[in-house]
Amino acid sequence: MQDLTFFQDTQDGQMRSLRADAPRKGRGAVSNRESRFDRFQHQAVDDGWWQDEPVSAVASQTLVDDSRTIISTNNSPDIPFNQSINPYKGCEHGCIYCYARPSHAYWDLSPGLDFETRILIKPNAAELLRKTFAKSSYRCQVVTVGANTDPYQPLERELRTTRQILEVLQEHQHPFSIITKSALILRDIDILADMAADNLCSVAVSITTLDDNLKRVMEPRTGSGGARLRSVERMAGAGIPVTVMAAPMIPMINDHELEAILDAANSAGASAIGYIFLRLPLEVRQLFVEWLETHFPLRSKHVMGIIRQSRDGLDYQPRFGERMRGTGVFADLLNSRFKIACKRLGYPPDRRFELDISRFRAPHPQLSLFD
Repeated sequence: MQDLTFFQDTQDGQMRSLRADAPRKGRGAVSNRESRFDRFQHQAVDDGWWQDEPVSAVASQTLVDDSRTIISTNNSPDIPFNQSINPYKGCEHGCIYCYARPSHAYWDLSPGLDFETRILIKPNAAELLRKTFAKSSYRCQVVTVGANTDPYQPLERELRTTRQILEVLQEHQHPFSIITKSALILRDIDILADMAADNLCSVAVSITTLDDNLKRVMEPRTGSGGARLRSVERMAGAGIPVTVMAAPMIPMINDHELEAILDAANSAGASAIGYIFLRLPLEVRQLFVEWLETHFPLRSKHVMGIIRQSRDGLDYQPRFGERMRGTGVFADLLNSRFKIACKRLGYPPDRRFELDISRFRAPHPQLSLFD
């Protein structure tokens, strides 16, 4: 029988049990590790007395985000946009490698299971966006929907927050791009195709693996690689420019699939292709290592060894210009493979879509009867 690991909460004194090598059904993270801001830590103890079976499934909860703004900005030279909208904070997809996990710590939540199960929603997102566009100070720039968490995660099917945002963007002829890995995007193909016809929309679809068994443990609540490719084909057929990102590429886990993913993207009609090397910022590192040791125990040290070789001996190197690609022998080889595939398939290695910002129509201010 496997040993249980017990955690004593030093804040409230409650004993909780989590088995470190027992992943939850439909979840990527193995545990609910503390965030970098937590004042209280959990210490593992086993008194040889109390034992309880760990919960095999964890239900999702929604929390209302009462933020007063809807557009986030950045000035990163590594990212081809400087403003974005995230309809949700946290993501049910549960991708273990997700670079957005550390953001959950800002709400006193764990970047582990909390990130996948406690989702902050924005019921007034469309209203906030209209108010933003109505400000005299607003200047139209391409906005990316879903830069941090997927705008088409399972909750979207019922809540339709992303759909409402797209309707506002369409109403004001505001250019946008979308990043997703969900086939649910096809629900909104009417808006996407209409906007794309005027060069106001592009889509990026990330495909991490074509192996369904690997997908189930690495990104459990996402669609299969085949489903994503069919989405690419449908959107490309509707005249929507689609970039397929082989991302992230993880040494000894899925990097051998790079060419197969790019070939499949080409066959599906992708307008552009790209890749990103695995990033492990902040709490993602511990969560990823824990996941590796659970699902690939014989490979975990080798994987992390290659990652460190590609990150100046560190688990993560955040320098601009390197964080998306890495450095060293393995990273250079991966980049060479990508460039060779681009040349073979006829893609420019760094193609980006320039959307039209001149069509934007700001809302007309409402005049008072006494003006």
